[in-house]
Amino acid sequence: MFVQAIFRLRMKVTEASRAVSPVQSRKAPSAVTRIANSWRNEGLSIGLVPTMGALHEGHLSLIRKARQQCDRVIVSIFVNPAQFAPHEDLKRYPRPVRNDSRLLKQEGCDLVFRPGPSDIYPPGFDTWVNPGQLGSVLEGKPRPDHFRGVATVCLKLFQICRPHRAYFGQKDFQQTRIIDNMIRDLKLNLKLVTMPIVRESDGLAMSSRNRYLSERERKTATHISTTILDLAKQIKSHKRSPGWIEREGKSRLAAVRGLKLDYLVVRNAATLVEPTRGDRNLVILVAARVRSTRLIDNVRVRR
Repeated sequence: MFVQAIFRLRMKVTEASRAVSPVQSRKAPSAVTRIANSWRNEGLSIGLVPTMGALHEGHLSLIRKARQQCDRVIVSIFVNPAQFAPHEDLKRYPRPVRNDSRLLKQEGCDLVFRPGPSDIYPPGFDTWVNPGQLGSVLEGKPRPDHFRGVATVCLKLFQICRPHRAYFGQKDFQQTRIIDNMIRDLKLNLKLVTMPIVRESDGLAMSSRNRYLSERERKTATHISTTILDLAKQIKSHKRSPGWIEREGKSRLAAVRGLKLDYLVVRNAATLVEPTRGDRNLVILVAARVRSTRLIDNVRVRR
């Protein structure tokens, strides 16, 4: 009882300090590390939510979870050039700075880390994290350097922000597996927390790139989520095989006008390899283009 009372008192003090403290914003990595070290020295736990900005409800769900589990919350906003291929939308990627700041204040974020490219990749930078075999399949197959850029920037953010927990969304499923492997293999002293996909009212997985879609294109895009959610039900209720699911899903999406399928696969949810007959924990992963906008989605399912 005494321990519970102390915990409740500490939570009240933490929430009260958030209510009166403005959101701090820093650009320099050294300044962020200095603040993080001071929090750690006070015995406070730190949650990190890495983002590229253009915040939406999916990001906010991560921030809220971090607030529940940690004493202090850092949100990083960095459009990482190392994970964009030359032909991708780096320059076009949305950067609504004012709206992001409003949302972070609303959610009670303690510190915003807004580095520039030279803060993360200073002149002469030439050390990269190799994501291994998992980085060369699915999303990594047409974008061979993508997950190298993702893993490297995440490792740098972990070192700069010194979090106890890092929060990622399930929508980037392959990314979460790679980050989890990196934390394990490099023995990083933090915990990965993966949160469920947040969907729009029409089922579309929330993404910063959804704002690229016209009203007509958005209706086309909803076929992605409705298809894989139905396929997950087929695995559960009708015991359909992964091969049947892949063939059926590809057939359905190929028939959608204005949608170009990159891949639709069923994989072992832990390893992302093709499932064996005995695998129970599966994930359906899909990537497709609606005109120039590339969207990804997934759904986990147990059979």
